[in-house]
Amino acid sequence: MSASHPSDPGVDQAAVTDDSLLTVHEKMLGRQPDEKARYKLLPLNLLFFFSGLIFFGGTYLGRFSGYFHPQVYNEYAQPPKPGAAGAVAAADPYELGKKVYAQVCVACHQPNGMGLPPAFPPLVGSEWVTGSEERLIRILLHGVMGPMKVKGVDYIGAMPAVGPGSGYNLSPEKVAAALTFVRKEWGAIDVPVSPAKVSEIRGQVGNRDPWTSAELEKIP
Repeated sequence: MSASHPSDPGVDQAAVTDDSLLTVHEKMLGRQPDEKARYKLLPLNLLFFFSGLIFFGGTYLGRFSGYFHPQVYNEYAQPPKPGAAGAVAAADPYELGKKVYAQVCVACHQPNGMGLPPAFPPLVGSEWVTGSEERLIRILLHGVMGPMKVKGVDYIGAMPAVGPGSGYNLSPEKVAAALTFVRKEWGAIDVPVSPAKVSEIRGQVGNRDPWTSAELEKIP
């Protein structure tokens, strides 16, 4: 008769007692199964850090990528000579002003130039648009605060400054272009406003608080 193998589960069943079975079961129940294969969720602080890093990177590229044009960051590129082949033509003031208006002015004065009463006056046929060029330049450079009469109607609002040093920080070229567009589009004035004139007035007046309509009416 052959001897039983030690691993045979049928060996010595009489030696297995209820107490020993309970002890083995308790040990087994005390071990939690590794269902996640030791995988741990990313800590929330790291999750927020990487999310913020991705957001910052996307914002930075959106503002400073130059649309990934190959010549944007070419430190060896030479500026084109005037009249040379391939020289960049000067931007059309009307078209540039149209873009500036769409970016800065359209929310208040509307695409059709009719404004939003009673806060934002119309530009169409406005005596302020067809009147003194110097007044208009000052309005964009420094803004206007308080009541203003336009085409016989009183408006009470606030026009923010958009020139250099303001929140919009438009260059003299963009300020002049925006006025050129407005005066031609809704004032039938085809004479462009000069960036040099904008710079001249800014140099004379400097930085100041918004104008009132009473102050502007004194300017010829």
